[in-house]
Amino acid sequence: MAVGRYELSDAQWLKIVSLLPGKIGDPGRSGSDNRLFINGCLWVLRSGAHWRDLPERYGKWKTVHKRFSRWCHAGVWERVFDALTADRNNQYLMIDSTIIRAHQQAASGKGGPRIRRWGVPEAD
Repeated sequence: MAVGRYELSDAQWLKIVSLLPGKIGDPGRSGSDNRLFINGCLWVLRSGAHWRDLPERYGKWKTVHKRFSRWCHAGVWERVFDALTADRNNQYLMIDSTIIRAHQQAASGKGGPRIRRWGVPEAD
């Protein structure tokens, strides 16, 4: 199977498949295709596109987004990230620029009263 631009390789998939819900033997409904779902999520997250722009090959954008949100609230992504970062042989780590992005207003370079987050002016 040829790996698409934002898709998981077979080796990457094998590292996380056992950590995901929806496997045979898990209680509840089993996922129809977890790999396709994750590839869809990766497409959105890596491309920076809106969920509505998700290509149809990954399924309906609203369904993919809803499942992504459920996995966020259930801690699935945290378990996957914890397992991957614990692996000392992990050769692919990515820091997204949104972690360090700041607007120029965040630098508070201009004068004026500084307002703390809870609305109390800072003492000079």
